[in-house]
Order: sequence, then structure tokens, then C-alpha cells
Amino acid sequence: MRRLITSILTATTVLLSAGLAHAVDGKLTLYTSQPNNDAQKTIDAFKAKYPDVDISFVRDGTTKIMAKLRAELQAGATPADVLLIADSVTMESLAADDLLMAHEAADVSAYADGIHDAEKKWFATKLITTGIIYNTAATMKPESWTDLLDEAAKGQIAMPSPLTSGAALIHTATLINNLDEGWTYYENLAANGAQASGGNGGVLKAVAGGEKLYGMVVDFLPIREKAKGAPVDFVFPKEGVSAISEPVAILSNTQNAEAAKAFIDFLISKEGQELAASQGYMPAHPDVAAPEGFPALNDIKIMSFDAAAALKSAESDKAKFAEIFGQ
Repeated sequence: MRRLITSILTATTVLLSAGLAHAVDGKLTLYTSQPNNDAQKTIDAFKAKYPDVDISFVRDGTTKIMAKLRAELQAGATPADVLLIADSVTMESLAADDLLMAHEAADVSAYADGIHDAEKKWFATKLITTGIIYNTAATMKPESWTDLLDEAAKGQIAMPSPLTSGAALIHTATLINNLDEGWTYYENLAANGAQASGGNGGVLKAVAGGEKLYGMVVDFLPIREKAKGAPVDFVFPKEGVSAISEPVAILSNTQNAEAAKAFIDFLISKEGQELAASQGYMPAHPDVAAPEGFPALNDIKIMSFDAAAALKSAESDKAKFAEIFGQ
């Protein structure tokens, strides 16, 4: 009996020690391009599940947050443990430089193949498409990408620039590889007076304010503003839309791998995806309903996109775009 009790106590000690070794606590720093309010809601929801994790975040646009991260890594250290940004192309570049940690135990069984990185180094947290926004005062109601080449849209088009927006770079790569016209489509847009500058927020402001009547923009901005009464509407063009997945990844030099993995697990869980939907985003999880104002995921035609190929052509794509639009 004494031996049995001793064995039980020893086994219990081992199990408790193992549990402590994998305890989800300590500090965790997130670098993100999410809007501040969304980032805070994400942090709050995670902390409700893991109250012993002291998590903070640093927020900026993807281009600026990546410049900060790269500078810190070049200097030898960064406080960032987890990265949640706009696009998979940037994640591919980090993975190529061995700067991301694989989370091999992540449960992605509910998702379609191809939505997450095959090596589990980055994971989609939502689907953000780029389509057409228009001011409801416009006479022409677009249904197709080619409608932006119509005379009615001449000089009335705003669009984000791939020189400053990761989502715009992916959108450009998607259109030139899916539309029959390829780069000719962008040449025709420029000839029709399209104005390309800045990011998606500027496009929303220009169209909602009546400065422009049409634009290319990420879906959630006009859908949110329409619900608030803004004179805008959003179209998923019949040819299809580009999509970014706002991927999340763990940096290879993280000082808290267990908490970082828990953060990934939370975001891709059904609970985490329901949080994304409640924030007004299209969830990536197929079993989570789209938020109000969005069609069902199955009703959206998403154009094909190869992140690895887009990474290789990124610089030449930006140079070609700059040449066409004189930037």
C-alpha cells in the first residue's frame, strides 16, 4: 500500500510539473495592423480566457509595423511575440527568412485546404475581400470590374496604392492574374482618370464624402459605414474579388511560445472566429455565419491567389504599377 501511495504521489508530481511547464501565463506582445478598437477587443477576449497572460499590443499600418519589426530584428531583438497583419505575402517573406515559428499542433481540421500556411507558420484569421464601393448618388451602379472603365466613371475613381497598402498589392496581383486583360486593365483605369494613393481609409473617405463616386476598397469599411447611414454601397463584382486573410503568426524569437500558441489557437477556434464576425469581418471558419450586411461565404466568388508567387513578383508589380500611374 505504501508503495502504491508513493507511486501515485510521484505520478501526480510529474503531471503537475508538466502542467506548470506548459502554463499559459507571463507576458505576450502583439504587433498588429488591426484598427485599435478591434485589437483591444481581441486582447480583451483572449484575456478573458487566459487571465494570467499579460498581453499588450503595438498597432500601426502593415508597412510601418513591418518597418519597425525589421529594424528591431536587425538591431538584435524585438519585444514582439506574435504578429497579426493584413496579408500573407508579408508572412511569406518572414517565413522565407526563418523568422516565424511553426505551430504544428494547431487544429485547422475545420478549414479548407490552402487557407492557412501548409507548414503552419501563419494562419488566416478572417477573409477581407476587395470589391467596388460607390456613392449612392452615382447614376451608374457597377456590377463588374470593367464598369470602372465606363465613361460614367471617368475621373471618379479612387483606389489604394500597392506601394503603401499590402491589401492593395494583393488585389493588384490577383486582378492581373485573373482578368483576361492583365496589366492592360490597370492601364485602362489610369486612362480613365483613376487616382491611386494611400490606403483603403482614404478611398472610403473620398467616396463617402462625394469627392469621388467609385473606388476599390476592402469590404468591411463601406459595409460598416453604410449601416451607420453613410451614402455608400459595396459590390462584389461578378468576376470575383481578391481576398486577404489577415494572418497571424508566432515570431521565432518569442520569449513565451506557450502563450503565443494559445493566442493562435484562440483566434482560429470557432469562438475566435465568432469574435471576428461580431467585429464586422467575414470569418475564415466555414461554420461561422457572416455578419449582417455580408453575403454567405459560399456566395462570394474569390479569385485564385498564390502568396509565394506574389512574393516573388512583388517588387516588379509595384514598379509596373508606379510606371502606369506615374508614381
